[in-house]
Amino acid sequence: MSMTQAQFFTAVAEKAGISKAQAKAVFTAVEEVVMKSLKSAGKIPLGGLGAVKLQARKARMGRNPATGEAIKIAAKTVVKIAPAKGLKDAFNKKSK
Repeated sequence: MSMTQAQFFTAVAEKAGISKAQAKAVFTAVEEVVMKSLKSAGKIPLGGLGAVKLQARKARMGRNPATGEAIKIAAKTVVKIAPAKGLKDAFNKKSK
């Protein structure tokens, strides 16, 4: 079951002992800082969650799945989130 944005802000507010409005304000500020910093730095660490980084994709050929027609996909820059080791390990425990 997925979590709504309102449920997320409520959970963060309760965990941090702050109001929902304050939690939303913090995440709005984080969003603004990440967007501004990515333009200049290209990579932003997010503590134990991982890192947000920009990655350039080359132009390539693809296929329209409806018609099978070959199409050219333009080059673009995408935002990637690379999870931290601790986050990956929490969901990928190796059985012994």
